[in-house]
Amino acid sequence: MLSFINLISTWAIPLIIAFIPLYAYYRKVPVYESFVDGAKDGFGTAISIIPHLVGMMVAISVFRASGALDFFMGFIAPFFHWMGVPPEILPLGILRPLTGTGSLAFTTDLIQTYGPDSMIGRIASTIQGSTDTTFYVLTVYFGAVGIRNGRYALKVGLFSDLVGFVAAIFICLLVFG
Repeated sequence: MLSFINLISTWAIPLIIAFIPLYAYYRKVPVYESFVDGAKDGFGTAISIIPHLVGMMVAISVFRASGALDFFMGFIAPFFHWMGVPPEILPLGILRPLTGTGSLAFTTDLIQTYGPDSMIGRIASTIQGSTDTTFYVLTVYFGAVGIRNGRYALKVGLFSDLVGFVAAIFICLLVFG
């Protein structure tokens, strides 16, 4: 059974990539011309979201360089330590909604320092998989389609990140603790 699943996972994406143009050709869709038109639209979208991305990156840099991240970490670390949660993972809970690359780099550092099978490594990996880069998603997707008022989406996104963060810690402590 495991070899069958490995076979499916090995061939799924190449088959899908081959299937789409073949099906389009069968339906008499001009495949190359459609691709070029889509690429032109994608270039325009990329240009339109650059100001939003620059603004987000500046805000993240200011948040980290100002010491606000360290201040916030010092404020909540004793509470998490009291609950038996390793305080080393707390910056990940703050960085993950802000930046995917920054949180991945932080997770990589945690895994290199403590090991992938340590409680810190397991919690960090689970957080990485159960939360999202909310600010990036809102910046890119809302900026691409011109949505200006995303306050409810921001609240729901951050709440789901919080739930994912807490659930990752709880499940890891329950399963591996």
